[in-house]
Amino acid sequence: METQIAFDVDRNRYLIFHVGWRGERRVFGCVIHIEIGDGKIWIQRDGTEVGIANELIAAGVPKSDIVLGYSSPYMRKFTELAVG
Repeated sequence: METQIAFDVDRNRYLIFHVGWRGERRVFGCVIHIEIGDGKIWIQRDGTEVGIANELIAAGVPKSDIVLGYSSPYMRKFTELAVG
């Protein structure tokens, strides 16, 4: 199994995924999917333990610039992050 990246810099989309075999079982899964648009960082998928939002905040990105795109618009308002 290997980890691959797919960056679409023209559309500001960034993915990290696993692909390969575990024994006789095919493995394919997106670990991270981030998009940048409308002045916000949209986290569409976060399969990390630490959390991409936490890493971005630690790196100095304002919470108001981060949207948890994998959460429903209704639930986003209960976070300290942007709603969209």
